[in-house]
Amino acid sequence: MRDDDTIDDQYAHEGTPGRSDDTPSSVQVGVLRDTAATRSLRTRLGALVNPLARSRGRVALATGVVSCLGVAAFAGVQALPADRLDPVAAQPVLAERAQEGAASRGEARTPVIETPTPTPAAASPTASPSPAATTKAKPKPNPKPKRIAPVAGLDETQMDNAKAIVKAGRKMGVPRQALVIAVATAMQESNLYNYASGVLPESQNYPHQAIGWDHDSVGLFQQRPSSGWGEVRDLMDPAYATEAFLSALLEIPGWQDLPLTDAAQAVQVSAFPWAYAQHEWRAIEVVRAILA
Repeated sequence: MRDDDTIDDQYAHEGTPGRSDDTPSSVQVGVLRDTAATRSLRTRLGALVNPLARSRGRVALATGVVSCLGVAAFAGVQALPADRLDPVAAQPVLAERAQEGAASRGEARTPVIETPTPTPAAASPTASPSPAATTKAKPKPNPKPKRIAPVAGLDETQMDNAKAIVKAGRKMGVPRQALVIAVATAMQESNLYNYASGVLPESQNYPHQAIGWDHDSVGLFQQRPSSGWGEVRDLMDPAYATEAFLSALLEIPGWQDLPLTDAAQAVQVSAFPWAYAQHEWRAIEVVRAILA
């Protein structure tokens, strides 16, 4: 007698004892004989099988995606450093990184600017310095005063004294006419020589070209210290003596309109007031030569 439980067991292995493949079952015979019923059954089964097949495809796709994610996750886990996987083993590494971070934060934020290194120029033969460059420039000597040849019958000493009078007058800013009056007055009073006084031995201690005996009169304009013209040492200086004379001349009202001899006499108060006029033309020539 056949064991039906064994036949209905779908997990039974082929060749199970008690089953004969040669004997057709009632179901097999029914499938072979009833064609219309078979087609109807297939139609019904197909309606059920198609959704199942589609769902199986979706399940298979989802299963594949999950599998890929699992592989990637496994690879990521394998790529993680040991200190991320093992907290105990990662403590020394983390401590070292924290110390490095603290040191870098503690440093001053000074920007580092790279200075380009100048490219060395191509070697070129060094030109030897010229003798003019190596020789120290010699200081220029002080210009010598302009030497003016004497005019109007004067000698070198007289001409130098006339130049001293003109120089002092120019420094004061007086007009040319005042310079002519001063030179003409010195021609009459001292013949353009710087006189010392025999009465005042002190006057002979200063540079002079002659000695006179007209009371205490000294210098180019024969000015007397006793009359209030100044100290002996000052009156023996041609520049000071000229300034004293011209200052007195400028105080005379209308001196520019006076004849030369009258202007000179107003300053000198001489016993020979008309004597200054004879020197006017020579004084004009001397001043012209000096100012040329």
